[in-house]
Amino acid sequence: CYPCCSAEPFEISPQDGVYIHGLSLDGASWDRRGMRLMEPAPKVLFAALPVVHMFAVNEMTKEQKAQRVYECPVYKKPKRTDLTYITKIRLKTNQSPDYWTLRGAALLCDIK
Repeated sequence: CYPCCSAEPFEISPQDGVYIHGLSLDGASWDRRGMRLMEPAPKVLFAALPVVHMFAVNEMTKEQKAQRVYECPVYKKPKRTDLTYITKIRLKTNQSPDYWTLRGAALLCDIK
């Protein structure tokens, strides 16, 4: 799955997978130009993620494995438990993925 450039939902569905919109980042922010995770602005709790094209991948290529990618967990609600866990989305980053894990960065479907 990859975040797309547009902040608006698409009119046409993709051939493979689905477009997902409305996800919020908790503990991180999104760099729209660089298409990767970045530090959140001070006093900003949640940041909107652009539309995500989510699709199944059988096996990652060597280039994909070599990239710095954080496997960001997706939860239904801010209360993060095994009951609200949905899946994970691979997001590019400049830092080590461990950095974002220690920060507790996650995606939320609902921030209330």
